[in-house]
Amino acid sequence: MRKSRLLPALMTTALLTSCYYYEGPQPCPAIAQATAVSVTIPASYVPQVATLRLKACQDGVCQEDAVELRPGSVSVDQGCTPDGVCSATASPDGTLTGSLFLDSLTEAQMTVTATGTSPDGVALPVRTLDFRPRGDYPFGEQCGRFVTASVVLDAEGLREAPA
Repeated sequence: MRKSRLLPALMTTALLTSCYYYEGPQPCPAIAQATAVSVTIPASYVPQVATLRLKACQDGVCQEDAVELRPGSVSVDQGCTPDGVCSATASPDGTLTGSLFLDSLTEAQMTVTATGTSPDGVALPVRTLDFRPRGDYPFGEQCGRFVTASVVLDAEGLREAPA
């Protein structure tokens, strides 16, 4: 009789211990943070832009370079199979995107200036924005804080991209 009581107690202890172990720290994705200012040009302004140059200044250090513009896209959900495998695909959305890579990026005040040319070679208006890059924990606090700096350039000017 004693053995029959001991076995359920040991099984319960083993189950609780294994559940505790698996509920411990979650692994972090092996993704490095890009220290960059990203820019998006909405489809409505794309016909006005042939070249783009960004200058970003933060903590007394400025970096400037031409930005390679690439077609932007949105993710299109393709649904899930009955066994739980889900997928999505990228679909062009008419925007252009690019990045100015930096040596470092913090949450300190930043000034970004955009210049460029139109397809007929005319200079685009110089646009400047002062803002603070955002910090967040997209993969949980155990995976560290990611800082992002994203802007949108359109006919109205340069503004911080929505979160």
